[in-house]
Amino acid sequence: MNKSTQATVNELLAGSVGGAAQVLVGQPLDTIKTRAQVAPKGMFKGPMDILSQTLRNEGFFALYKGMASPLLGVAGVNSLLFASYGISKRFLSPYPELSLKETALAGAMAGAANAVLASPVEMFKVRMQGQYGGKEDKRLRAVVSGMWREYGLRQGIMRGYWVTVAREIPAYAGFYGAFEFSKREFKKVYGDNLPVWALLASGSTGGIAYWLACYPLDVVKSRIQLRTTPPVGTPVQYIAHELKTIVAESGWRGLLRGLSPSLIRSVPSAASTFAAFELTREYLEKVTGV
Repeated sequence: MNKSTQATVNELLAGSVGGAAQVLVGQPLDTIKTRAQVAPKGMFKGPMDILSQTLRNEGFFALYKGMASPLLGVAGVNSLLFASYGISKRFLSPYPELSLKETALAGAMAGAANAVLASPVEMFKVRMQGQYGGKEDKRLRAVVSGMWREYGLRQGIMRGYWVTVAREIPAYAGFYGAFEFSKREFKKVYGDNLPVWALLASGSTGGIAYWLACYPLDVVKSRIQLRTTPPVGTPVQYIAHELKTIVAESGWRGLLRGLSPSLIRSVPSAASTFAAFELTREYLEKVTGV
């Protein structure tokens, strides 16, 4: 196995570990974020009301609704993301140290590639989180089979793909750009062997940049993926229509629904993702020599 292939394998494995850490740490706040975006108007007063009603009516583990989808898909999604990022970096420059602009571009390329797996995983997660403990609630297997049976691949399993692409490109440009910027600032003080807390802090910075960059498209994506019927028209048309509908229903503030729990979640979630990825990759580099 040549060095480039081994490096990609290392990134795939490290990405799986990082992704699992992200899901386990961030899922409760992700559930609150999604419900803030898709719940019927007037159902909740705000994020804290979502939390209290969910705990009171459905119990603690309802905060982990939809976790099976990202956790089962985490190996593929995060492996693809980090491997695509590594490949993009090597494509853009033969040197290991890219400029911050090149880093952001590599992140954008990785985000576009990642959408092919992230879209269905996110769609099933959203549809599970959009259930509120009623008798008609479905298990993940029933949700998947129902979407496939009624709408097939393009309008069912891959619903929301193009809005996911549009979201992932700026989001991961910000994600990796902010992470690398923070990491390089810490290296000026602590050298190349950064303490774990510096990796956690850099990851948190990346996570905050990710969520700031992906709004309001994250709200649009959640609503499109939860809706009973597929969107109509071209991606540009149905994204524009959804944005207008959100503003008409909730005003401009509606475009930022779920942002506060997303930003709170981003700190521990992204921190654990990057720390787990970096530490796993460093370990694999020592074992494989690549």
